[in-house]
Amino acid sequence: MSDTTDSKMNHGRRDDYNSLNTDAMQWVSALVALIGLYVVASPFIFESTDAAAWNDTLVGTGIFLLAGYNFVRLSRDRLASVGVASLAVLLGLWLVAAPSVIDMGSDTLATGTAISGAVTAILSAYNAYANSKADAPEHTRARA
Repeated sequence: MSDTTDSKMNHGRRDDYNSLNTDAMQWVSALVALIGLYVVASPFIFESTDAAAWNDTLVGTGIFLLAGYNFVRLSRDRLASVGVASLAVLLGLWLVAAPSVIDMGSDTLATGTAISGAVTAILSAYNAYANSKADAPEHTRARA
């Protein structure tokens, strides 16, 4: 069959693009946001220094806001912002390095911060990669 016939048989559906399961990506963004909330709360749960409390509160809030922004975009059937997800990756990497740079006050807080940062970086990197490879849904194309 010709391409024209195939297009007519698909009733206008596009099969030539990389689709993205936005529901799954919403869950990824929601999980990263929850990790951000854990990072905010952890210095108040475990023994911490003032520097660790400020660091985890500010960075955790940033992660929560960035992941929350992408969650909202995905809930509106738009692709997540690759730039926002990339910034969340950088904040996650900082959380991995922070226990080496800042006195955290306890090994439990240092371990929790580093693990939270690693999971944030991995999930946010996946979010950025998947959304950069996907085409925008047809009904959400940029307006002139």
